Amino acid sequence: MAARASYTIELTAEQAKALRAAVTAKGFEFREVPHALFAAAGPKVQVVAYRSGKCVVQGKGTEEFVQFVLEPEVTGQAILGYEKVINPRAYEAHIGVDESGKGDFFGPLVTAGVYADASAIEALVGAGVKDSKAVTSDKRVAELAEAIAETPGARAEVIAISPAKYNELQQRMRTVNELLGWAHAKVIENMLGRVQCARAVSDQFARTEWTIRKHLGPRGRAIELEQRHKAESDPVVAAASIIARDRFVRALDGIGNEMGERILPGASAQVKALAVRLVRRHGAEAVSRVVKTHFKTWNEVLREAGAA
Repeated sequence: MAARASYTIELTAEQAKALRAAVTAKGFEFREVPHALFAAAGPKVQVVAYRSGKCVVQGKGTEEFVQFVLEPEVTGQAILGYEKVINPRAYEAHIGVDESGKGDFFGPLVTAGVYADASAIEALVGAGVKDSKAVTSDKRVAELAEAIAETPGARAEVIAISPAKYNELQQRMRTVNELLGWAHAKVIENMLGRVQCARAVSDQFARTEWTIRKHLGPRGRAIELEQRHKAESDPVVAAASIIARDRFVRALDGIGNEMGERILPGASAQVKALAVRLVRRHGAEAVSRVVKTHFKTWNEVLREAGAA
């Protein structure tokens, strides 16, 4: 397996302080990074500790830094290189499922599933596949999605619900979690029509596991379905998150081409201002087909655009 070029871990406040002291002692150069407690660069490695607790290590020296600095001096736990010992089931053949677009005002809701056998999982980890939220650029997401598609022993399945269809289904199903449960179950069923597999792993986005289970067909009901929080730590779920995000980003690009302006992800003030401009330019009906209208942002947009 190729050497790791990136590594992500959650640190406590005390561990972040210890890491800062360790890199300071080693002469790392510090720089400013948005939302970071600190960012520092040393020989063949860059370290960014975010206020959220996430720490990202990148560069050719990642493995050496993690194994000889981060683990012994900061966390006190030997994990890198021992993942298969700590969590062997994550390296057995299974399906991983994740989604993208749930919290984004513009664009579809994309649910992706990836099946990977044991050798493919090793290859995905070696290629640097990780939770898409830990990937810093759309370009890198696209590169990882291509790597997943080209990995022998890995297969992907995608369901992209367009904004117009999403709005229709959300009104019928009443909650986003219900819609997500249906989409996750559909992806699992479709994947099981293509591969033989005994287990699937998904993030637990609802209070009850029944949200997915009740939508499963005969094939899905026959396998083990594991739902847990922060499931993106599983390498196959992480691969699914990459596939879903890549498809979502491509969809935003398509909307941008249609609307004549770059479409932003999320639901920020900048996103709302963009939507107001588009409503004034194209009309509320046209824009309603590319946004999630149950967001409170939509009513705010209509009022500000004078279209309410």
